[in-house]
Amino acid sequence: MALAARRTRRGELAWGLAKGAIEPGEDAASAALREAHEETGLEAEIEADLGDIRYLYTWEGVRVHKTVHFFLMRATGGSVSFHDREMEDVRWFPLEEAPDLAAYRGEREMLERAAELLR
Repeated sequence: MALAARRTRRGELAWGLAKGAIEPGEDAASAALREAHEETGLEAEIEADLGDIRYLYTWEGVRVHKTVHFFLMRATGGSVSFHDREMEDVRWFPLEEAPDLAAYRGEREMLERAAELLR
């Protein structure tokens, strides 16, 4: 599985999944494909809907409620060497290791769902 890493506000490297905002005129699937390509350098097609995670965080004193929709994708082209500057690193990991590497519980759960579908 391909995971992307960025620095947290504390400077720690956090591995996880590509994600981002839905732009005007996009649906969740189109946004996911675009974000995956931008952040990881990979071209992909959607294999399955993995569902949503919802969470709350505070950013610069403002409480933010966020819903993120995830899809299982199959890489069809591109290269992780083409990832954008938003990500410090993008790498392929074995199916069994990826969930344990994710920095956040919700993303670990999505990776576990994806692994179950792929077994």
